[in-house]
Amino acid sequence: MARFILTRLWQTLITLLLLTILIFILARLTGDPTPLVMPSEATEADRNFFRQQYGLDRPVYEQYVIFLRNVLHGDFGISFRYREPAFGLVLAAIGPTLQLAGVSMLVAMLLGLPLGILAALRPGSWFAAAVRSYASLGQAMPTFWTGLMLIAAFAIMLPVLPSSGYGTPANFVLPAVTLGFYASASITMLTWANMTEALRSDFVQMERVLGIPRRLVVLKHALRNASLPIVTYLGLQFGLLLGGAVVTERVFAWPGVGQMLVDAILNRDYPVVQAAVMLTAVLFMAINLVVDLLYAVLDPRVSTP
Repeated sequence: MARFILTRLWQTLITLLLLTILIFILARLTGDPTPLVMPSEATEADRNFFRQQYGLDRPVYEQYVIFLRNVLHGDFGISFRYREPAFGLVLAAIGPTLQLAGVSMLVAMLLGLPLGILAALRPGSWFAAAVRSYASLGQAMPTFWTGLMLIAAFAIMLPVLPSSGYGTPANFVLPAVTLGFYASASITMLTWANMTEALRSDFVQMERVLGIPRRLVVLKHALRNASLPIVTYLGLQFGLLLGGAVVTERVFAWPGVGQMLVDAILNRDYPVVQAAVMLTAVLFMAINLVVDLLYAVLDPRVSTP
């Protein structure tokens, strides 16, 4: 187990190093931020001073070395737009994003797991056909379209829920359902497939012959054996929700990292873009690491060399 953990940690560190290179390059492909940040009446001397102040006049490789050194100290620089530490701005916005992703994941699990289990127990029925249609619809509809339709239905036609804002439970409903509906579609199909395979296994068939109650067979034995890939996917799905929240936050004006990241990209605010992408990626990799360790606990064969 110790070797397994060390290997995963080493792989995570290598991935983080490659990620810093990718973030650094992609952020600068958007062009020079000076014309966007500086006012139109600024002189060329003012613009040169701005580039010198933020190190934009140095060679690219030297800028990367400085960036990497600062990142190791938790310093992503000062925001071009807000004139505040970029990492502090992103930390303030990560809370709403994590809350939205957590509530959306709960909605996805409450929808996807029961539907997948019940569909596996009733193959060929009208209920299984309805679940398949639900999953296909959920995977086909983009989140921004679902969000706009929910706003039109429950904030405009039937004004019972707010279309934007943050701070009350009602503000969570529409964005959480938007993300949860999309994520529940794939969770439903994965649960359905794994439960079907588990129910067809020899040991489950033997338990049915022995007269063990069906509820016990399904919930204790079949679901337990089907849970390994489901648990792994749930962890990955939570990480995907963090990334998918970018569009949803924009639709619902949610004050999270996604909203901040879009604004930073439009304004070429390198420090904020780098801090936001880096922090989101670190969270995603941390979730993957926890899922790997949990998978190794559930199935010790994974950590066996």
